[in-house]
Amino acid sequence: MDASLEKIADPTLAEMGKNLKEAVKMLEDSQRRTEEENGKKLISGDIPGPLQGRIQNIGEQGHMALLGHSLGAYISTLDKEKLRKLTTRILSDTTLWLCRIFRYENGCAYFHEEEREGLAKICRLAIHSRYEDFVVDGFNVLYNKKPVIYLSAAARPGLGQYLCNQLGLPFPCLCRVPCNTVFGSQHQMDVAFLEKLIKDDIERGRLPLLLVANAGTAAVGHTDKIGRLKELCEQYGIWLHVEGVNLATLALGYVSSSVLAAAKCDSMTMTPGPWLGLPAVPAVTLYKHDDPALTLVAGLTSNKPTDKLRALPLWLSLQYLGLDGFVERIKHACQLSQRLQESLKKVNYIKILVEDELSSPVVVFRFFQELPGSDPVFKAVPVPNMTPSGVGRERHSCDALNRWLGEQLKQLVPASGLTVMDLEAEGTCLRFSPLMTAAVLGTRGEDVDQLVACIESKLPVLCCTLQLREEFKQEVEATAGLLYVDDPNWSGIGVVRYEHANDDKSSLKSDPEGENIHAGLLKKLNELESDLTFKIGPEYKSMKSCLYVGMASDNVDAAELVETIAATAREIEENSRLLENMTEVVRKGIQEAQVELQKASEERLLEEGVLRQIPVVGSVLNWFSPVQALQKGRTFNLTAGSLESTEPIYVYKAQGAGVTLPPTPSGSRTKQRLPGQKPFKRSLRGSDALSETSSVSHIEDLEKVERLSSGPEQITLEASSTEGHPGAPSPQHTDQTEAFQKGVPHPEDDHSQVEGPESLR
Repeated sequence: MDASLEKIADPTLAEMGKNLKEAVKMLEDSQRRTEEENGKKLISGDIPGPLQGRIQNIGEQGHMALLGHSLGAYISTLDKEKLRKLTTRILSDTTLWLCRIFRYENGCAYFHEEEREGLAKICRLAIHSRYEDFVVDGFNVLYNKKPVIYLSAAARPGLGQYLCNQLGLPFPCLCRVPCNTVFGSQHQMDVAFLEKLIKDDIERGRLPLLLVANAGTAAVGHTDKIGRLKELCEQYGIWLHVEGVNLATLALGYVSSSVLAAAKCDSMTMTPGPWLGLPAVPAVTLYKHDDPALTLVAGLTSNKPTDKLRALPLWLSLQYLGLDGFVERIKHACQLSQRLQESLKKVNYIKILVEDELSSPVVVFRFFQELPGSDPVFKAVPVPNMTPSGVGRERHSCDALNRWLGEQLKQLVPASGLTVMDLEAEGTCLRFSPLMTAAVLGTRGEDVDQLVACIESKLPVLCCTLQLREEFKQEVEATAGLLYVDDPNWSGIGVVRYEHANDDKSSLKSDPEGENIHAGLLKKLNELESDLTFKIGPEYKSMKSCLYVGMASDNVDAAELVETIAATAREIEENSRLLENMTEVVRKGIQEAQVELQKASEERLLEEGVLRQIPVVGSVLNWFSPVQALQKGRTFNLTAGSLESTEPIYVYKAQGAGVTLPPTPSGSRTKQRLPGQKPFKRSLRGSDALSETSSVSHIEDLEKVERLSSGPEQITLEASSTEGHPGAPSPQHTDQTEAFQKGVPHPEDDHSQVEGPESLR
């Protein structure tokens, strides 16, 4: 920077260069102090208030760009003549450097803050060039011969609407050119169809005005056939404008032929700020035109010196970086893209959507697994005759998995700058565009390697989940009481809903009972400590409460999982109904007890008489003639739900057996597992993966558990067979058993006979 500034003859520029030297020195000292004080608390000189700690970490070149804005304000206060000379010199130097860097000969530059503003000014210039009487007649000229602006179907969303709003043109002036559907890329403009559209417009009396081509589409970075489009535009007199991220590769030593053809176009818009990691740097539109009067009318040039100062931040940044630093940043971003492409080619189940592997600095990829999987480890569910709806459902499943993968990778490798996007033909994809993010995030080659390693670590989870989805759906549909919910946005195994007895499907009102059942179901499933995650998601369409089953990292037994969900939900519902019934029974019992107490009080009054109720007289009367009243009480039987007399308790000195409690509802989901095996894992019994000794010991343990869990019926049968063995029971025990069966109490078993029903209760 010093050598370049010394060559400047203007004393104002020389003085400004001296001040810039001091500013750069201050920035370097500040950078060193920041590195030394890294990890310490903020000092008093830092930015206070809400901006504290929120400004991104920018390098010295970023400070130079920011310095350009404040320096431009100071320069605007100079004398008019000095200001005119200085701004003209800054604008001409910046334009010359950009044209040389990007191989755009004899071009002019327009600097603008809004990225689409340059194209709007170019459209206005094309209108003034093609309609000679537009300045005088205005809209009448356009009405007689309507202009047509051609945009690719892969153009940025909202670009055509922005142009019509800025130019005051109706929307029929826009023509959407489709992309290739049979041959070539799905994101390249169809040149043959474009030529047909141009001929049709000419026959209808319209004027083909301007064509917007892409050197790197906004979505996947594909480049149109710019060389062929240039020939077509020259044939019909159409202005050709090119934009896209691939224009940055014009600064490199090797450029693909499709991008190199953009250097011959009529105009192009570039964004050097993101490419170089420079904040607050304007976008640049380079164009070729010989009539300065038309460019002035179109707004591409201005006589105001302050408008020319828009180039000052970029001028300072170019001075600081130099040509080598400028090219090195773009080259580094392209190398990162190539490194990722080469690594992803070796990864299974990753599909790369790339047009030209050597030139495109954008990598777009997605997880994709075909249904008839060839890999025996992650073989998908075979579906021989899949309907179109099944194919669409499978695509939605892959889209949800790719969204999950993108979110995971952004958290694990934030320096990669990975983004998730939805494409019309391919679905949900992941985009790696280091040219727009690497300079700001500081992306390195190690970050790319870490990104590939994270992708490989997530592939087993993705494949297992995709494999289990169809099996999980079939199991849910075959299970009574469960409803499968097809939520295409969920990335896990699936979504299921339990339909309870009072479930009203037609009502859109809240369902407190269903919410309570699903909340209890979620709690029970999370207590199992399995590898699966469960959660209660928001309402999906008309479904009120749904259980979302998460990703599967290993082979999961879908049948056991669905059976556990159904049995647990039924158990929770039955327990809740038992509690509700018991509450109602207790309430009715309390009411009956109050009535009985009232009757007992009236009967006592009739038996004792009125005189015995008088305090003094009643005491004397009771002393002479005590009342022999019977003990009348009531006991409430919860199982029977009725009031019973306590007279048998006082007579037989024991409480009656009453009604036996109903058994606690339980499901048949208690599948026996090997020691150390987590819930929902497929059993490895009989598998070759176990060794001989471990297999024998595990199988023996499993058989013991099965014998113990066979239930009380088998134990009773074994006990009866043991009693029938000769010599096993004693004669005294046999006599007691016969006496008990006949109903005759044994003198020694009086207490045990009374305690038996009590223990059952």
